[in-house]
Amino acid sequence: MTRTTLFRDSAGSGTPVIPRQDWDRAPWNRWTFQHVRDMVPTTQVWRGPGPASPLLVALQPIDSIAFETEGQAGTVGSFLETNYTDGLIVLHRGTVVAERYLNGMVPRTLHLSQSVAKSIVGTLAGILTGRGLVDSGALLTYYLPELETTAYRGATVQHVLDMTSGVLFDETYTALDSHMAQLDAASGWKDRRNKNWPMHVWDLILSLKELECPHGASFRYRSIETDVLAFVLQRATATPLAELVSRELWAPMGAEEDACFTVDAAGYALGDGGFNATLRDYARFALLHLRGGEINGRRIVPAQWIAGTRFGANPALFGGIYHDVLPAGAYHNQFWIEDTSRGAYMARGVFGQLIYIDPEADFAAVILSSWPEFVSTMRMRTALAAIRAIREALSS
Repeated sequence: MTRTTLFRDSAGSGTPVIPRQDWDRAPWNRWTFQHVRDMVPTTQVWRGPGPASPLLVALQPIDSIAFETEGQAGTVGSFLETNYTDGLIVLHRGTVVAERYLNGMVPRTLHLSQSVAKSIVGTLAGILTGRGLVDSGALLTYYLPELETTAYRGATVQHVLDMTSGVLFDETYTALDSHMAQLDAASGWKDRRNKNWPMHVWDLILSLKELECPHGASFRYRSIETDVLAFVLQRATATPLAELVSRELWAPMGAEEDACFTVDAAGYALGDGGFNATLRDYARFALLHLRGGEINGRRIVPAQWIAGTRFGANPALFGGIYHDVLPAGAYHNQFWIEDTSRGAYMARGVFGQLIYIDPEADFAAVILSSWPEFVSTMRMRTALAAIRAIREALSS
């Protein structure tokens, strides 16, 4: 795709004029996903005072690698040109073998991760669980007694880690009156369409009073579950989420740049989708997982938690529309499991954000995008086919 053209104001100053209610949607997302700090309030995730973890680089040609998706032939090069890609980085055997910036993105650009943020929060939960600060088997109300009056009564921390609580939450992205629309407003991303809607994310959580199924009965994708988890982590440590991520993950792993979260009116850092970072630092996060929770010789995430994430999912709870992309998959600990036998797993976000991790092949890839659609089964299948083709070409 071509580089972003700025939406100019009437004075021709070059200042983007973007509708407040649609800043995160096409076509404006081609620019805004790289300029979130210009659009909504954010809070810093400090990289810490230490040196960045080194990334070995030995670039290899990948554009001519061919693949096929549902009978349609393509190459990695054509994929990058036609799928609204902003950045791509590929790791193989601990080395960066491909690194591309498109659509005006540069190495220091912070890019919105959307729901990849959920896996950042999930990894933080793994760190704190390993330290004994959080018990994934405990009731949510042990940490957040206020939830006793909500549908989360009786649900455990693991239920929200796996999105298997039975709480009714309408995730419909395009509906003006869905819970997701309320979350957009409560998080500070959009204006409130209804004066009775919650003012911030915690209020929205407290408003969820209905069950759609018993806790633990099935996987239902609910973004708010990550926010419930984040409030548990904050309460257990008496530390705000952004500071926790900095102290426990971002600084220890040797991030090169500060990251940031968007924040709501109460100062809550949006755990379900408000995280922003550079392409290379997302790659360091992937490398941390490839190395079983270690990076640069430092243990950060318990190896047992990483292994449990890869192989501990219950595929019987996973079904419906999710099988369209991941027929052998599951969801566990805020990660999508591509294949429960191989243990390849992913962080995924709307509009095409993806971190793919395959420890068996010592391979990972990060794709940052600004699709015109929230969700596209065809685009996701194409992205996965391209990644698998790169993996196979490198492994041959």
